Amino acid sequence: MLRQSKLLRHRHRLQPSTFPFLRRCHSDSPSNSENDTETIVTQVVELLQHPTKEWNHDQLRPFLFNASPLSSHQFLQITLRLNSIPKALDFLNYLTDKTEYLSSVFQGVLELATRHPNSQNELLMLHSYRKSNDRSIPLTSKSASLLLQCFEKAQMFDDSLLLFKELDPSSKSSRICNGLLRGLLKSGRTDDALRVLDEMLDPDSEVSPNDSTGEIVFGELVKRESNGRSFSDKEIVGLVIRLCEHGVFPDAFKLTQMIAKMCGKRKNRVAWELMDGLMRLGVPVEAASCNALLTGLGRERDIQGMNKLMEKMDEMKIQPSVVTFGILVNQLCKVRRIDEALGVFGKLKGKGESRGVGVEPDVVLFNTLIDGLCKVGREEHGLSLLEEMKMTCKARPDAVTYNCLIDGFFKAGNIGKAHELFSQMIEEEVEPSVVTLNTLVGGLCKHGKVHSAVEFFNEMKGKGLKGNAVTYTALISAFCGVNNIDKAMQYFAEMLTSGCFPDATVYYSLISGLCIAGRMDDASVIVSKLKQAGFGLDVASYNVLFSGFCKKKKLERVYEMLKEMEENGVKPDTVTYNTLVSYLGKVGDFATASNVMKRMIEDGLKPSVVTYGAIIHAYCLKENVDEAMKIFEEMCSTSKVTPNTVIYNILIDAMCKKNNVEGAVALMDGMKVKGAQANTTTYNAILKGVRDKKMFPKAFELMDRMIEDACSPDYITMEILTEWLSAVGEVGKLKCFVKGYPVSYDPASSQT
Repeated sequence: MLRQSKLLRHRHRLQPSTFPFLRRCHSDSPSNSENDTETIVTQVVELLQHPTKEWNHDQLRPFLFNASPLSSHQFLQITLRLNSIPKALDFLNYLTDKTEYLSSVFQGVLELATRHPNSQNELLMLHSYRKSNDRSIPLTSKSASLLLQCFEKAQMFDDSLLLFKELDPSSKSSRICNGLLRGLLKSGRTDDALRVLDEMLDPDSEVSPNDSTGEIVFGELVKRESNGRSFSDKEIVGLVIRLCEHGVFPDAFKLTQMIAKMCGKRKNRVAWELMDGLMRLGVPVEAASCNALLTGLGRERDIQGMNKLMEKMDEMKIQPSVVTFGILVNQLCKVRRIDEALGVFGKLKGKGESRGVGVEPDVVLFNTLIDGLCKVGREEHGLSLLEEMKMTCKARPDAVTYNCLIDGFFKAGNIGKAHELFSQMIEEEVEPSVVTLNTLVGGLCKHGKVHSAVEFFNEMKGKGLKGNAVTYTALISAFCGVNNIDKAMQYFAEMLTSGCFPDATVYYSLISGLCIAGRMDDASVIVSKLKQAGFGLDVASYNVLFSGFCKKKKLERVYEMLKEMEENGVKPDTVTYNTLVSYLGKVGDFATASNVMKRMIEDGLKPSVVTYGAIIHAYCLKENVDEAMKIFEEMCSTSKVTPNTVIYNILIDAMCKKNNVEGAVALMDGMKVKGAQANTTTYNAILKGVRDKKMFPKAFELMDRMIEDACSPDYITMEILTEWLSAVGEVGKLKCFVKGYPVSYDPASSQT
């Protein structure tokens, strides 16, 4: 009874007689005025708050479907005010036959879902609900946007594309297209994204691209990496041009990034095509984008292309910046076209017939030009630019300016001027940098003034300017070069304690110096430190180690290092094999030396004159001249290596020592045929031989040939001939020889 009483009271409360306004609505057509409409929406919402089974359809219909029905917007407002997805769905089902309102109500349901804490799942359920019903609920632009955003978050791009295709063209908006475009590109579905973009760019499309479209597309084009396939050069140029034709332009930053990316891939032609296309369309292009292309052209040393771009900028009234001129001057300096660089600099300032372009040269531009001048030996001209800088307020000389000039004068051998510039730098309160320190230390070391370099280094350390790896490398290499290994090791230790990490060059210098000094144990320690530092030995370092161990007769260490060399993938070169052949020959292991030569040929390396010389010398040292001659004959007949003077001298000396003077003379006679020039050493060796065999006519012939070949006799020559010819009464011939006359020359007949 209690429940029935409540129900009766509830029904009584809803009777039209209860509220005057409801009576009016029941008996008359609802008013369409703004206030009345708002009231109707409020009353409908109140009616719909009751359970669905208790809805009073007789009261709802007049509000919703009278002669002046509510608008789609008002149906949306009713749905939103229900503030409940189940009630909103009930309302949607109630309107099943009123398809003209379904879209707005369904939009309301979706908007309510977005307020839910678990909105993602709610939206997906509503999408499934829409698909599971027989009826088709057309989507509004807002509904489509909400669902597409949901699909994007859920990575449901197949559903996104199906929904997009389903939409009526009138329901598509830039916001929907851009959202789908962004999601597809982000997920790497490049081809699908391009199809959406093509639809937007179609002349008959109802949705045109806007600035947001440009942000999405241009942003993707400038990415260095993409999840999907990369855009081809043709696609990049085509997309940018088509968007620009629709009034969507890349900003200066993105355009510059695109140009720089293309040029970074050495695709200057594509970058130029893009730039030219934009200029033809009248798209505003700034100097920064042109600078990116200019840099790319400069990297390829395309000076002609750079000049062409500068002309195009002038034609399009694009104001170049100081950076523009800096890039051009820098590239001209790199290819040693200094006069052209000076011409550009003159144009900048308005020298000669040209007018200035209104750009003030900065310190970077001055420094670039000064460095270029110094690199081609025109440091005096660089000095004049330094003086010009001092008169320019915006381009005061800095440490880089002085570093370039100091380095230039060092390379020119003018050490005094280099020191003078450093003093001038200090007077003008330009703070020296570590590069200044390295320039002076390195310059002094290269000119053999290592002691001065050390003094300067110590002076700078006292003033708080610490050296770096470059400083220590210069000093260590210099001390190794003068065979002062102890000092080099001292600076190596100081380098480590000062926190500077040696590079491979330092280790290589020390290893070489220690090996030359015969300190192989110390060299091995440095090799270990090199490996601990993460470096590997190169072939040159292995070679110097092989040489050092061979001199110490530690062949087992050589074999160990050969194995290590092979394991590390370092291929032996000609020097490696020559070192081994020479050592094996000297110790008399000719069989192994021969095998090494065969291995050398198998590795694709041709034995050089040094290789043959080493093994020939080794045979001669063992007094096995016959085998030496076999190698010599093989060298002349089967190889393309021509014997040099050194090899001939070794063989001639060995033959003479074996008393085969005739063979030595024959060998010497064949030297010119092979293109080898006899020298004083050659004549000394064979003169010893003919002296020992008392072959006077041959000796006189050789003395005449020596004069013809312009070979000056040395103390060994005179020692051989003086004692011999004096003993046999041929002092006159000796005097003619000394004066440079043929030995058959008669001074007395000349005076007559």
